[in-house]
Amino acid sequence: WKGENVSTNEVAEALGVIDGVREANVYGVAVPGMDGRAGMSALVVGEGFDIAALAARLEGSLPAYARPIFVRIRPEMEITGTFKLRKVELVREGFDPNIIADPLYVFDSAAQQYVPLDETRYGEIISGQMRF
Repeated sequence: WKGENVSTNEVAEALGVIDGVREANVYGVAVPGMDGRAGMSALVVGEGFDIAALAARLEGSLPAYARPIFVRIRPEMEITGTFKLRKVELVREGFDPNIIADPLYVFDSAAQQYVPLDETRYGEIISGQMRF
């Protein structure tokens, strides 16, 4: 992302120690007009998870370029026959709220927190009005 190599395992480990995060699946998604792939995490969460506190929690454990831009809250993770987390479908779906029913969030750099990713914000990202 932006010329930096990011370890998805390192990001998943940082997410995994946050209160309420039961599982974390981290992968990259293409953003039109941007270099590389933006980090996205699919999370299965439970009691104690607070999306409003997520950015501050990650700030202490990951450099800015490694923190996920997008967060997707899933009811459960899908695994392969060899018990690995499935990423192919998640990567293909990207961060489009028009095709994803799960709650989606995007990191808002002005607010320094994750905010809901709705159709309006999605349009701003695709058109290049919202930059990272």
